[in-house]
Amino acid sequence: MRINDPEAYVIATEEETLSTLVNLTGCRVLELGCGDAMMTRRIADGFTPEHIVATEVDRIQLEKNLAVRDLPNVTFRYGGAEAIDDPDNCYDAVFMFKSLHHVPGHLLEQALTEIHRVLKPGGLACFSEPVYWGEFNELMRLINEEEQVREAAFAALQEVVTSGFFELETELFFSVPGTYETWERFENRFIKITHTELHIDDTTYERIKAGFLERMTPTGVHFHKPQRIDLLRKP
Repeated sequence: MRINDPEAYVIATEEETLSTLVNLTGCRVLELGCGDAMMTRRIADGFTPEHIVATEVDRIQLEKNLAVRDLPNVTFRYGGAEAIDDPDNCYDAVFMFKSLHHVPGHLLEQALTEIHRVLKPGGLACFSEPVYWGEFNELMRLINEEEQVREAAFAALQEVVTSGFFELETELFFSVPGTYETWERFENRFIKITHTELHIDDTTYERIKAGFLERMTPTGVHFHKPQRIDLLRKP
């Protein structure tokens, strides 16, 4: 397993990458840390699962998710990866999209144990994590410095594979194109958030804004956002 491989990236969206890895038709799926439910919706609409349970610990975002009425095969509820309120062996697949590194370090082992517990034998655990590398990361680290927590999350995945607790099915690196037409859109997406307490002083805020605006083109600011998927299987 590699935390990064600059030579291995392909340009693709997250759902395009997933479509080459998993078949979720008729599956029971758990998504942990669903955030604004963007990927929840894409899985529900494009991967034909039987049902998705999507959990979130940010109660402000959870209330917004509970108001969603056009996803009949999705159940939103409160919960974190370290304490999953489900019986053993009940899901075909578990997903964490850019949320494993948000689990406190001392709870990572417990979270992966819980994911293993609720998966059926042979079930898949898919972890999509941002990679600490590249132009997009140089801006994002001014917003929230995540190098250590991302390294801890990767080390936890390595440990469960090395120990045989999970088997590594595959590891892929991909770069997601992202366009932000205005500073306000970028700010709303990454700074005006409720799931993480940010500590951005006025000087740092201006550095972030200046770094964004200096990349502005007539069609907005364009990034390639490096990510890694580790797809594990419960033996």
